[in-house]
Amino acid sequence: MAGSMRAFVMTHVGATAVVEKPIPEPGPEAAVVRTTAALICTSDVHTVKGALPVEDGRTLGHESVGVVHALGSAVTGFEEGQRVAVNAVTPCYRCSYCQRGFTSQCGGPLGGYRYTAQMDGNMAEYFVVPAAAANLTPIPDDVTDDQAVYTCDMLSTGFMGAEHAYLELGETVAIFAQGPVGLCATIGASLKGAGQIIAVESRPERQALAKRFGADVIVDFTEGDPVEQIMDLTGGQGVDAAIEAFGFPQTFEACVRVTKAGGRVSNIGYHGENPAPLQLPLDAIGLGMNDKAVHTGLCPGGSERMTRLLRLLQSGKVDPTPMTTHRFGFDEVERAFDLMTTKEDGIIKPLITFG
Repeated sequence: MAGSMRAFVMTHVGATAVVEKPIPEPGPEAAVVRTTAALICTSDVHTVKGALPVEDGRTLGHESVGVVHALGSAVTGFEEGQRVAVNAVTPCYRCSYCQRGFTSQCGGPLGGYRYTAQMDGNMAEYFVVPAAAANLTPIPDDVTDDQAVYTCDMLSTGFMGAEHAYLELGETVAIFAQGPVGLCATIGASLKGAGQIIAVESRPERQALAKRFGADVIVDFTEGDPVEQIMDLTGGQGVDAAIEAFGFPQTFEACVRVTKAGGRVSNIGYHGENPAPLQLPLDAIGLGMNDKAVHTGLCPGGSERMTRLLRLLQSGKVDPTPMTTHRFGFDEVERAFDLMTTKEDGIIKPLITFG
């Protein structure tokens, strides 16, 4: 018998629980990791509210690190007990999407996002890693689990927001919302050499972190129309690029409006919980002719990207851990999830540790 483990699941839409499940066993090309640390993502909150159709009893979570527990017979280059990180997106690297460079779309639209969406997630004491040779990433000895767990989604997604903004040195960028992904986009924009980073955020604790991570100006949307504020800041020209990191039609439209002609809009917000259509206002796109580009995406996966993200942590160029506002043992995961749902107590990101 493989034994049993605890897993945090969506019992049905609107409800969660910690339940017992069998410890999984790896297929030939898979691995099983024993979890040591994890983060709760707002995407899980959206899923529990019904934004993502999943079967009852599916394990939540896609941001976990740990140690190799078992390896499939075809997996080489790793050993049991080795510390590893795994991206939220686990590509096969065989399909046409992967071979064309769109690893997050593996097998079809958003197909690389397997945890919870297509299989049990990794907010559990043990979890499966598909295509393990491509998706297991060793964690350097001088990088802590508390740091490494941010590479699984937040840094990968936030940095993709900056990458898809195609920032040139010294350019201006507006980043709408400074939740964990937006904060990581701010870090990414700073690394890309943006000359002015405008962060749109109303919560004081998030405003402070945005400044710490490289924002030059804070725009508080409770103090006036953020589009008007950004246009004033840029002398009426608008920004070279805007990053949507919230997932609401209003912020998407605002990104389009503040971006100058020939600029770029990078969308990393998750719009699953807000089904209203996204608008491209005709005046803001020059009746369809002002050369603005919109780039959407889901964070790329795979060990190569994860290795690069871990290198930024290892060198000290990036430290995401100030976003960890709360810490819980796995016994308290339901309380942590409730806080992420209500956003009370100034929570930004809760770290879950496994004994």
